[in-house]
Amino acid sequence: MAEKGRKPGLFALENILNLLLIFIPISIVLFWIEAGAVFVFFSSALAIVPLAGLMGRATEALAVEFGEGIGGLLNATFGNAAELIIALAALRAGLHDVVKASITGSIIGNILLVFGLALLLGGLRYPKQNFNRTAATMSATLLTLAGIALVVPAIYHHIAVDPRRATTASPSLRFQEMELSTEIAVVLFITYVLSLIFALKTHPHLYTGGDAAEVHSAEGTHWTKRTAALVLLGATALVALMSEILVESIEHAADTLGMTDIFVGVILVAIIGNAAEHSTAVLVARKNKMDLAINIAIGSSLQIALFVAPVLVFASYLFGNPMDLRFTTFEVVAVVISAVVANLISSDGESNWMEGVQLLAVYLILGMAFYLLPA
Repeated sequence: MAEKGRKPGLFALENILNLLLIFIPISIVLFWIEAGAVFVFFSSALAIVPLAGLMGRATEALAVEFGEGIGGLLNATFGNAAELIIALAALRAGLHDVVKASITGSIIGNILLVFGLALLLGGLRYPKQNFNRTAATMSATLLTLAGIALVVPAIYHHIAVDPRRATTASPSLRFQEMELSTEIAVVLFITYVLSLIFALKTHPHLYTGGDAAEVHSAEGTHWTKRTAALVLLGATALVALMSEILVESIEHAADTLGMTDIFVGVILVAIIGNAAEHSTAVLVARKNKMDLAINIAIGSSLQIALFVAPVLVFASYLFGNPMDLRFTTFEVVAVVISAVVANLISSDGESNWMEGVQLLAVYLILGMAFYLLPA
């Protein structure tokens, strides 16, 4: 572990990611001169990656300054702020398929890709890594709840629409589906609030609040509360701007590259928003802090399913174009598979590099299927 106060080296991951900040002005210029949609899309995507990292580090700095209770709440609230901002921009543009695909992608990406990389690279350094099985199993069970929340609207639609008489939902059925989705969103949001009370108030001993401060110190980022707050506000504003540019170009870029909106949302947009979690989860796994790695990976998936998804449903009413929680069959299957895998991994309280390979293999299989999935 680095000495306290020591700054990261020139080629540290943090500094390499910060080099991508150059894409902020590049994206603005490309958008202003109406360059090709593909260039604008990838430029704005690359700009969001370091901004999401800055938001994460600023949140961690504030968490350390304010202490475990408020710090945990800050991490829970801002942990997926980049994904939420991108999704809100897409929601305002009426891209419901992209929004729902990004929800799916963030859930499966955190479990299979982020956690898989953490298990693989951590396991290559340590033959066996242990973690708190009780906390991990609780998180995996909550993920199963998220899977149920996605399955029910899809099953309801399948039962309610008679394929012999109609190929699309009637206005009354559409209203019923929106009502069901809104009620499910309320249940998920309440469950999320109760999970915060469980983790921060009644059972904090199951979660690793101290590790976050230790990793924060090891990374060499020692910001004051004022600096962290200014960085968080500035990065949030720039992520919002880059998200607007990203969303403006997403459909044309997808058409040019021969990709569907679902693939762009599930794979590309999710990876962009989760880039910060990728680096942090791998970092702590390499330090043999698997409780924190699980907290980051599975915890981020829970935030998406129990907090971000309901907030997006509520926000869609403000935009005058309500969004339901009826996902495609394959999206539902992907989330359920991820929840099952998370339960299998967490059941024994230990991990190794081969389990990371298995998670990554499932992610690659799903990614190939999403790419070949017809529009």
